Amino acid sequence: MNVVVTGLGTTSPLGGDVASTWEAALAGRSGVRTLENDWAEQYGVPVTFAGQLVVPPSEVLSRPETKRMDPSAQMAIVAAREAWADAGLAEAEVDPERLGSIVSSGIGGVWTLLTAWDTVKERGASRVLPLTVPMLMPNSPTAYVSLEFKARAGAHAPVSACASGAEAIGMGFEMIQSGRADIVICGGTEAAIHPLPISAFAAMQALSKRNDDPQGASRPYDVSRDGFVLGEGAGVVVLESEEHAKARGARVYASLLGLGMTADAHHIAAPEPNGAGQTRAMELALERAGLTTADVAHVNAHATSTPVGDMIEARGIRSLLGSHADQVLLSATKSMTGHLLGGAGALESVFTVKALETRTAPPTINVTEPDPELQVDLVRDTPRALPEGQIAAINNSFGFGGHNVALVFGV
Repeated sequence: MNVVVTGLGTTSPLGGDVASTWEAALAGRSGVRTLENDWAEQYGVPVTFAGQLVVPPSEVLSRPETKRMDPSAQMAIVAAREAWADAGLAEAEVDPERLGSIVSSGIGGVWTLLTAWDTVKERGASRVLPLTVPMLMPNSPTAYVSLEFKARAGAHAPVSACASGAEAIGMGFEMIQSGRADIVICGGTEAAIHPLPISAFAAMQALSKRNDDPQGASRPYDVSRDGFVLGEGAGVVVLESEEHAKARGARVYASLLGLGMTADAHHIAAPEPNGAGQTRAMELALERAGLTTADVAHVNAHATSTPVGDMIEARGIRSLLGSHADQVLLSATKSMTGHLLGGAGALESVFTVKALETRTAPPTINVTEPDPELQVDLVRDTPRALPEGQIAAINNSFGFGGHNVALVFGV
């Protein structure tokens, strides 16, 4: 059963919706900025910048909605509403028994959890909000999406660290192919710009510490890369069976053709040094799509800007594509958005679909001196045209714990 993308939604460090986010990405703008707080002075937090939302959910949602949802769920609802309307489903008759929701978070309601603990310590247990557990649950975003759109075919939330959003889209693909649903609202969300996650990632030596140059800090594949930049936001896509989409005359952005998922079984945080699991995920996705490497025109890389991880993925892409890698355009959009953790693969799926729809590969910024090991054609600073005809694109997402997800989209 063929699966197509009929709706897109996001709220991100580049914009409050897909149009503004995509425009900023093509312009090569950075969504990273210095945080306006006193965390560094108060707690000694060593990193003072991140990719914050352009449009806070409080400007879009009602006050009762923001009061009962963790920020991660708020962002998911904003993106899901846009995707739903974009798919033309707001006025359509949708069978709730054939509608699914799969929206993931890598960390869950960390703001709710830590705020509630502060309340216990400072004001006592009796002052904890009754909605604390429903707000902090990692499945809260998908549950709220399910409630919003009456999705009764299933509401799921795979938690696979930074691969969570991509895995949610992969599960949506399988949910439709298995016959469980005709439509699935799927994606990822994350709201973890909080002093504890920042401090913890910094303690792992995972974050860039370029406090004097926030917008230049995320620099995938550059020889001076020194870690990722934390971002926040959500990306949501509406997946639909091709048959169902045609029956209602829906506009189709692209097809989701293949999914590959593997596990490194190597280390709780570090990727397997040879990238075998990452490469295998890409291979499986192409096999499932019925495509060869010659069909691939574009890759939106996981590329977080870490010294080790970037080149493991790049070598895997070169190994997979061989000499055809010279004809493939590589984009690393985290250079502009920062790393949305559980929302990253979903936002980057939106970018991948838009790249195919517009035949334009978005740029990678901040790469002043590419790593000499890089053997794939990196799109730097300005967008570049993708070829006409039938083409495919790969979106890679990898997470702590050895989770590897590759999605293949095509037009």
